[in-house]
Amino acid sequence: MTRIDPHSYFDDAQPRTGRWHLRLRVDFDRKVLEGEATLIFPEPVEGPLDLDTKGLAIHRAHVTANMTKVPFELGPEDPILGRRLRLNLPAGTLGVTVAYETSPEAIGLQWLAPEQTEGKRKPFLFSQCQAIHARTLMPCQDCAVARVAYDAEITVPAGLTAVMSAGPDGDHPAGSGWHTFRFKMPQPIPSYLLALAVGELEGRDVSPRVRVWAEPATVEKAAWEFAETESFIQKAEGLFGPYDWDRYDMLVLPPSFPYGGMENPRMTFLTPTLLAGDRSLVDVVAHELAHSWTGNLVTNATAEHFWLNEGFTVWAERRILRALKGEEAAALSWALGQKSLDESLDRFKDQPELTKLRTHLEGVDPDDAFSSIPYEKGARLVVSLERAVGEAAFDGFIQAYMKHFRFQSITTEQFCAFAEAQFPGVLAKVKADAWLHEPGIPADAPRFASPKLEALTALGAGWDAAKRASAEELKALTPTELLILLQNLPRPLPEPECAWLEAQLGLTARGNFEILVEWLCIAAASGFAPTFPRIREVLATVGRMKYVRPLYKALGQTEAGRTLAREVFAEASPRYHALTRRVAEGVLAAYSA
Repeated sequence: MTRIDPHSYFDDAQPRTGRWHLRLRVDFDRKVLEGEATLIFPEPVEGPLDLDTKGLAIHRAHVTANMTKVPFELGPEDPILGRRLRLNLPAGTLGVTVAYETSPEAIGLQWLAPEQTEGKRKPFLFSQCQAIHARTLMPCQDCAVARVAYDAEITVPAGLTAVMSAGPDGDHPAGSGWHTFRFKMPQPIPSYLLALAVGELEGRDVSPRVRVWAEPATVEKAAWEFAETESFIQKAEGLFGPYDWDRYDMLVLPPSFPYGGMENPRMTFLTPTLLAGDRSLVDVVAHELAHSWTGNLVTNATAEHFWLNEGFTVWAERRILRALKGEEAAALSWALGQKSLDESLDRFKDQPELTKLRTHLEGVDPDDAFSSIPYEKGARLVVSLERAVGEAAFDGFIQAYMKHFRFQSITTEQFCAFAEAQFPGVLAKVKADAWLHEPGIPADAPRFASPKLEALTALGAGWDAAKRASAEELKALTPTELLILLQNLPRPLPEPECAWLEAQLGLTARGNFEILVEWLCIAAASGFAPTFPRIREVLATVGRMKYVRPLYKALGQTEAGRTLAREVFAEASPRYHALTRRVAEGVLAAYSA
């Protein structure tokens, strides 16, 4: 037995799936996917095949070619891994078909009632398979090393549209009240990039290879917000090389989506909180697009090497931002990332092992280890390497790295071997061992400065009624500049200062959620009661973990805030995604700790 991933029953000594074919029906009444998954092998195989499952009801299994029954057994339930499904394949098997259905409680699926959608007319379903939740959608080798191509036939209630992390391959009626959509993904992907969404959806093309999907009430707004995406792709191609996924489409989901974005190839999922109305939050699209190379093309082998995905992607996002908007904008973005990094380091101060880049996660749920550390600490290691060899040489290295590991899933050790071969001695020069294997941030980590950043930081840190900026100066700030100022304000802030800021800037009514939530966190920590209705509204409707965690934490600073937090959670938690609910429960539990 050769298990290479602490979060999967995948056995590298067993046959490896080369392709999936999925035939699934979406049952909104029962909140399940039901149907068959066929696992296809590149050559005839035999013997045991271990698959990951979690919450799946397995009905039967057979050899695809001749319907010969395949014996199977389900192992005991592990709270993180789920249950191992072992199939015993007869000699000469080229494909095995498993009939199954998902659980209504599958963590990888969220089922929304019509009233939870923008249009409030039809139900909605979306998946979220990262990090190890593909096994809640289908039996599979749920390890990023076991990359697969796939095709699918998804049957949904008539009047709804299905989209996937794959190219559309036609659709047709499927009997009374049903419609089938077909998809093909010819490039091999890791299982966590399997994605499905079903709802009342419309699409708008913003370039020949970019389309935005959303509910009808949102689609025009989304198409305007993300109209510049083609320019992002062109800048990214200059950095990484050709875009290998044919199309770059995006889907704006209902607000319960727990992340800012998810880089599913050919169909990036996005939170509607990005629709600020001024394109001020489109850096998230730059991030998800960059994953088309760093993550989707070259992938971390397991969650223990997550920094390879996210560190390189944050670095790339800011290189794209710099190319489009200049050095100042990039420096401000690094400053925003630093705050997120500091908060994560504080959150894991009692678990310093989770602040390393090269983690060891045996017995640890990847969702519990999730933070900005692989993103921001990882990006700073990438910058250290870039500065050590020079930008031009590093750009050449990146393109060589993408070409060498194209459509592969690799470890930190493989990356280091490649970097050392390209630039002998560079890892020692940047003290890579400290970055990778020691907790916290090295003392000589890269710094990012600009006159504007220094002025905003000083203004916020020294804020009081005598030293604050004028209303006119504040109103002249860009959204990013205002956000940095807010991040540096004292907390708690005296009530008169809260009232003054609100009166001058109308912060509680802002549509930019980065600014809005930062302000609401200040107000919550300060016990500024006039914002409590807006805090309740945000927590009751928005499930993005980036916002939910700090808002509940800020409410915990006062007795009135704790009361509000418990009331809102009791009301909103049934509508939260399971990942968001887990985060909120953890914050509330700390109130009495």
